[in-house]
Amino acid sequence: MSFTWIFDLDNTLHNADPFIFKEMNRQMTAYVAAHVGISLDEADALRLDYWRRYGATLNGLMRHHKHIDPEHFLRHTHDFPQLEKRLTPMRGLKQVLRSLPGKKILFTNAPLAYAVTVLRGLRIAHHFDGVIAIQQSNYRPKPLLDGYHYACRRYRLNPRRCIMVEDMRGNLLPAKRLGMRTVWLRRGLKSGPFVDAGITRLMDLRRVHERWLHQPIVSGQRGKNCRRLA
Repeated sequence: MSFTWIFDLDNTLHNADPFIFKEMNRQMTAYVAAHVGISLDEADALRLDYWRRYGATLNGLMRHHKHIDPEHFLRHTHDFPQLEKRLTPMRGLKQVLRSLPGKKILFTNAPLAYAVTVLRGLRIAHHFDGVIAIQQSNYRPKPLLDGYHYACRRYRLNPRRCIMVEDMRGNLLPAKRLGMRTVWLRRGLKSGPFVDAGITRLMDLRRVHERWLHQPIVSGQRGKNCRRLA
């Protein structure tokens, strides 16, 4: 059986915690302060509140501050000097991507320019058949359904032949509802009802693939059409 692999980017293919997320949060806080007209402390609290409520700070800003231009926000909050030199790939990243047969699609809440830069910096762009960034999902991030709809339409996916790999468990729920198999790259031994496999190292994907390669789809499991989940 040949699968289509749908990968998240930050903290899935590379470790974004040491530099990127810290700098991104700083830039977002500064942006919110400047464009909403509040203090840095208030902006930091608002950034976190919007992230928790809407899945992304940008979505809260677009909902409650109509003057915010999404592209302007993305351009000023994903500006990382020498980004390609600051990347920390997950252990065994290239070997894993080489060893997994089938189409591979990147699905990220990050902007397209950032995603492409990271893929090139990690020297893995050639492994991917497509990129779904926040622009392709109409600025509506995972776990909202827009990006999942786009993926199914654009790449003509059969959800039952897809495996989604994420570090954010909540983003796997829509994939599971569609009928995809789900892999949570997590810290610790937690699991969940919509997680088919939990791994602590990206390298363990090869073991998951070998286990599922000849495993039939569970009777009664149906992949739902993306449009019907709106």
